[in-house]
Parts: sequence; C-alpha cells; structure tokens
Amino acid sequence: MKDKSDNKTIGVIGSGTMGSGIASACAISGYRTLIYDINADILNRSKASIEKEFARLKEKGKIDNARFNSALRNLEFTVGFDKLSECDIIIEAAIENIDLKKKLYKDLNDLCNPDTILATNTSSLSVTSISTAVVNNPSRVVGMHFFNPANIMKLVEVVKGEFTSETVLKTVSEFCITLGKVPVMCKDTPAFIVNRVARAFYGESLKIMGEENIGPKLIDEIMKDEGGFAMGPFELMDLIGIDVNLSVTKSVYEAFFYDQKYKPSPIQQKMVDSSLLGRKTGQGFYRY
Repeated sequence: MKDKSDNKTIGVIGSGTMGSGIASACAISGYRTLIYDINADILNRSKASIEKEFARLKEKGKIDNARFNSALRNLEFTVGFDKLSECDIIIEAAIENIDLKKKLYKDLNDLCNPDTILATNTSSLSVTSISTAVVNNPSRVVGMHFFNPANIMKLVEVVKGEFTSETVLKTVSEFCITLGKVPVMCKDTPAFIVNRVARAFYGESLKIMGEENIGPKLIDEIMKDEGGFAMGPFELMDLIGIDVNLSVTKSVYEAFFYDQKYKPSPIQQKMVDSSLLGRKTGQGFYRY
C-alpha cells in the first residue's frame, strides 16, 4: 500500500476504545495520525494497545514487516492541543456531551486552518448543533460515525448537517474508502440509521429480560442461533459499554420528544449506578 503520510495528516481527539480504533485504521492505511487526549495515562494505554494490535497482524501474516514499521511511524500521541493545527482532517471521538463538544469545536475553530475538515464520531447528537460552534466555515463540519471496534468494522455513517458542503461529503467518503471502510450517507436525524434501528434490539431485549425473568445468556444464544447475529444484544452492550449504550438511548429518547418506544431501561441505569459497565470494568451482564 502506498504511504499517504506525505499527503494528509489525520487528527483523532480521544484515545479511548473508539479513538484508538479510528487512529489504528488511519495509521495502518498510511496516514500520519496524531492522537490527542488530555490524559497521558490513557494515551499510553492507547499506544500499547495499538502496537499490540499491529504486532498481532504481523504475526498472522496480514501485514509485512515494512507495513508494520510504517504504521508505527505514522502514529504520534500528544497531550498538546495545538498539535492539531497540523491536521487536514480531525475526527473527534470525545464523550457524548453536547456542551463539551461545542466547547471543543469552538477551540478547533480558533486553532485550525479554515479548510480543515472537522468530523464528529457522535452516535446520537446533532451534527448541525455541533457545527454552530464553528463560526469560521461551518460547512466543513460533518459526521463520521464509526462502529466499535473501529479498526475492524467496515461501515461508517457519513452524516450531512444543515451546513455541510458537498465537497466535504465527497472528501470524507473518499477518505473512508482509503481506510477500507464502506461510507453510507445519511441525514442529520436523531441516532442516524444504525443506532436508531438498534434501540429496539437493545430495548426489547432488556424488556424481555425484566418481564419474563429470562437471563441474558439465553437471549443472546437465541439471537445468535436463530437470528444469525454475530453477537447477542447483551454481549454487544458489554462490548460497547453499558454507560455509553444508556447515554445514546437517553439522547435518542429526548430527541424524539420522549417517544415511549425509545424509553431507557431502569436495568441499565441501575448497572451504570453500580459501575457494572461491561468489559471495561470486568463485569456487566457477564463477568470478564
């Protein structure tokens, strides 16, 4: 694969699970990739995780030694926000908080070149609302919703806000393809496509568990054996993070003016209150 590091520099804001996956996909595809986080410890864990992933790909023969070394060279981890001024495309993977995101985009507006593309990985918040913080050319703000694990999952929802330009949509779609992803255009509606459909997948499963006193393991097995799903709803919630899943559900519920079909489950709220968040805490619906 041709090295793209002399072409575009990609910035990734947030080095958690999603940010690390996005950065991994960019670096392995040949892009110089800057990963920014305010927390140096989380950055170090991200670095170790990505390097381990690249080593595993090399061991399996999926990448050769040259590409392995190139991918490592493409990565740069930083706690310096100003470094993002060097980027052509910035992908924000911060927590789902609209006020935090608007503050972040205001800072990016002040820092970056007016042509820098600012892409949010939000799964449920309005791209249009986020873009109002970018007074200097809001047409460059776009949604790029990756799916977890972002280094593996192919689909990316490319979300057009009210101000997003066609040129930015085209550039971002072409960029997705160079990452080996499949871009799908969608409007700036609550939860876009996949997460809106998924609310029923999670919500109805939680209702069945509560109403019928059926354990998550049985429901997961039925969905996999009879439904053909790769993972059951409870396995998937544990992977995503129960706190993240609940946050998205709450956001969608509010965005649709409290339509009961999107109502969050008290089971999830109780688990979040007890810090039973899934794989990342060692226990959710399952123990890890």
